[in-house]
Amino acid sequence: MTRSDKAATNAADAAPRAGAQTGATRAASAMDADTAASMARRARRSDHVATGVLAVLVGVVCLLTVAMVVYILASGGTKMLDWSFLTSNPSDGGIGPEIFNSFYLLFLTLLISLPLSLGAAIFLTQYAPSGPVTTCIKTIIEVLSSLPSIVVGLFGFLVFVIKFGWQFSIIAGACALTMFNLPIMVRVIQQALEAVPRGQRDAGLAMGLTRWETTIHVLIPSAIPAIVTGVILSAGRVFGEAAALIYTAGQSAPAIDFTNFDITSASCPWNVFRPAETLAVHIWKLNSESVVTDAAAISAGTAAFLVACILVFNILARIIGRALEKKVTAA
Repeated sequence: MTRSDKAATNAADAAPRAGAQTGATRAASAMDADTAASMARRARRSDHVATGVLAVLVGVVCLLTVAMVVYILASGGTKMLDWSFLTSNPSDGGIGPEIFNSFYLLFLTLLISLPLSLGAAIFLTQYAPSGPVTTCIKTIIEVLSSLPSIVVGLFGFLVFVIKFGWQFSIIAGACALTMFNLPIMVRVIQQALEAVPRGQRDAGLAMGLTRWETTIHVLIPSAIPAIVTGVILSAGRVFGEAAALIYTAGQSAPAIDFTNFDITSASCPWNVFRPAETLAVHIWKLNSESVVTDAAAISAGTAAFLVACILVFNILARIIGRALEKKVTAA
């Protein structure tokens, strides 16, 4: 047999084998395509199920929250809209002093805690070296931010009321609320500063600015929207605090005279050493030991006003935060 005949024979023998291999390859490809399509269908079903479960959970949470807020506002809405209720003294069935005390305590708390938390956040993000000490400080801040408010209140009672001799007073309550609010605000401002792109910091340093000048003129202006939003949200949380104030600011609301500017007088509204019952403490007191005939209606009206104020804080946080973000980013 010549060489050409052998080549023809080998080609004839190889043709069936090549056809069989091609058929097997096509069958394998078809099986792979079917398997991939089946896996894709299962993944889509799993995704739809997971999305549905999450949507149901979110819907339940939103429904419960809205139902609670609507119930509180509906229960005390009529009382809350009564001007005499908002301005008169507790002896007359009103909450005028409690409203002023709540806002005054909030102002003093922010006045003390905001500079401290801003300075601590700047130090931790810009100056503190990486190491175990810095990690320990951050861990302590996280632990303090999760402390129960009753623990903060008892600590404030032992230190500010008894040890410092301030008795039940506004300043003792403000210091207790500062301890309660400081870790939260430090964490919020720290996250806002860390969210600023690294390139902006490097650009400021490359232009010859010192680290302090870069922080003041670059980082803080860029982080202002997030900082303001965090401060307002923390203010809403502090505004509704009760447990920490029961043992520090007290449970009595003496009549105050806005024409009295003697800061040593118990009736002077600006006296930080007078006792001050807030809205949240007033609600607790009405439902625990009050003997007033319409205590339930007063409590419902006070709760409605308190919830309305917290809603306003949250709405303002959204509006101001977005407005500042647009101004800073020129969007």
